[in-house]
This record gives sequence, C-alpha cells and structure tokens, in this order.
Amino acid sequence: MTQDIRDFVTPPCDLLALGEPTHQEPAFGRVRNELFAQLVERGFRSIALETDRVAALAVDDHVREGVGSLETVLGEGFSHGFGALDPNRRLITWMRSYNRNRPPQGRLAFHGFDTPTETYNAPSPRGYLEHARAYLDFDIDVADLAGDDERWSRTEAVMDPARSPGATAEAEKLRLIGDDMLTSLYVRAPELIKATSREQWFRARTHLTAGLGLLRYHRQAARPLEPGPRVTGLLAVRDALMARNLLDIRDIEAERGPTLVFSANLHLQRNLSSWRQGDLGADWWGAGSVVAPLLGERYRFVAGSLGRSEALGLRDPGPDTYEGLLQARFPRWGLAAAGTVAPARTRTDSTARQGYFPLDRETLDTADAVLHIGDASAAGHP
Repeated sequence: MTQDIRDFVTPPCDLLALGEPTHQEPAFGRVRNELFAQLVERGFRSIALETDRVAALAVDDHVREGVGSLETVLGEGFSHGFGALDPNRRLITWMRSYNRNRPPQGRLAFHGFDTPTETYNAPSPRGYLEHARAYLDFDIDVADLAGDDERWSRTEAVMDPARSPGATAEAEKLRLIGDDMLTSLYVRAPELIKATSREQWFRARTHLTAGLGLLRYHRQAARPLEPGPRVTGLLAVRDALMARNLLDIRDIEAERGPTLVFSANLHLQRNLSSWRQGDLGADWWGAGSVVAPLLGERYRFVAGSLGRSEALGLRDPGPDTYEGLLQARFPRWGLAAAGTVAPARTRTDSTARQGYFPLDRETLDTADAVLHIGDASAAGHP
C-alpha cells in the first residue's frame, strides 16, 4: 500500500495525468491537492485542470503575482462551475502561499486546458478574437462579423444544425481572419515580443487559438448529423482542442519542470472513451489518447477509482469488481500499479445521475497506475 505518487513518477515523465471517475466526489480534489504537494517536492512546477484555458489565466495571475482577490478568481477564473469546489479553493490558496516571496522561475503555475464549452452550449468566439485583434492592431471589425453573442451561446446553436451560426459566411470569414492573425502573430513575433513581452505574446496566442477552436466547435455543431454521430463529433473536437492545449502548456513549462494534469478519466485515458445514456452513445479518442503517442514515455496516466461515496449515494462495490478488489487493498485510499489489479468484472451498481464511470479492463491495461479512494468521507482529510 502507498499514498506516495512519487513512487510512480520516473524519468522521462513530464506530464503526469491524474484521472477521476466522476466530478461529483470532492475527495478526488482533496487527494489531488495532497499528491500535487508531493510532486512539487520532486520538481513539478505547474498544474493543469479541466477548466477553460483563457479564464484560468486570471487564476495564474493570482497564484503567481497576487493579482485579484481569491473570491474574484474563483468566480471568474474557472469554467463549468469548478470555482465553487472547496478543493479548488484550497489548491489556489496553497499555491499562492507557496509562491509568495519565491523568485519567478520557482513559482508554481496554474493552467486550464479545456475549452469553455458544455455539451449543450458554447460561447461566441468574438471576445477571444478581439483580444488578438487588439494585440496585433488589425484594422478589422470582428464584432460586426460575429454579431450578437447570444446567437452563438444559446442551446439551439449547438443542438440544432439549422440554427447554428457555425457554417455561415460570417463564420467562414472569421476563420480566415483568425488564420491570418495567427500567421501574423508568428511573422511579427520578434517585434511584438520586444514591444510587449513574451508572456503577452503567449496570451495573445492563447486567446486566438481559443477563438479558432470555438469556430471549429461551432462548425461541427452545424453539421446535419443524427444524434449519435453529432454528439461523438462534438466530444471529439473538444478533446482534440484539449490535447492541443496540453501540448502547448508543456511547451511553455518545459524549462521549468513537469506538469500534473487533473481531469476526468475519459479525457486522460489512453484507450477509446465511451459514453452511453439511454439510446444515445458515443465513442471517441480523448485528449490523453491523442497526447500519449505524441509524448511517448513522457506521458503517464493514473486512473481514478471509487469505492463508496456518501456524496454520490454509492455503496461498497461488489467484491468481484475491479473496485471491489481495490477496496480490499485500500479501505481509505491508495495507489497501485495498474498491472497488479487482477481480472474482474466491471461495476454495474452506479447510475447516470452519479456521473460515475466504472473501471474496465481496457482502461487498466493502458494505465500506468490506479488511484483508488475506498472511503470518500475520509480521503484527503488530515
């Protein structure tokens, strides 16, 4: 039994992926914080969470430089409601305390690697493109082409291809403008960085690629497909954008130290991701399955597993399930090499409402380790 994640981090790993099987159990965030503190002692200097990358820039400013109040960055620096989670509040508070009075190169960095999209909506690309336009001083009216933000963000824009602006002439023009700005950003990089800073150049690129990513997502939403292929396409585009963000984050952090990324198993596992709800289902390649073959041994994946949870109303797993075998070894919580988990059956006692994705053989066979939380009420507490 071990609770030391450093036992599973060996060179040349510089992107350690820690998965959780549900977003609804806060114990995973508490344990994540404990494990990140261990990794910082080993030289890790950044963490990336499943939250909007552009919004997370405000969180990074706070933890590195003390910009803004804690309440402000929790409210504005997280997407998907994750700023309301107590483990995230504790993480940001700890990172700010750690960074205080340390030299810039030794400070911990916070990143988001997600897009600001939900299954049923996605925002307008206008604000992201306008940030880049202002930085580059492009003489073009992005706002006029984008139109009202609500035409992009309404649920119908994603769920009904006929009402999506993603395939309109204006959207195509925005994509061309975005591509032109991205080219100009690189062509003029020496002068831009000299006039502003390397950090400001990277921020302009982050905004611009986020805007282009949203245009791609909306273009996918405009495709006239049946519900299954439609959802599959949207999930695949989102994860492709997440993968690109992870690679970009590693490029930025390469000289400072490794990165811990924390997200749902579905986004980080190496095998094909699957989702089912009633008659609707999707199978797609998640961000981890894209990044893993590109980074090779530099990528490590720790799958998250859960025994019982009062928050979810999840009882003890059957002893012949993967979670049941791990429960016998880790009644509180612990880490184990994935290869030490014997064959078993997939858990079937969870419901869609609980948002829990049980362990299966394919995920374990492609994972490097597994984090099992046996008793969520006790895990991560002093």
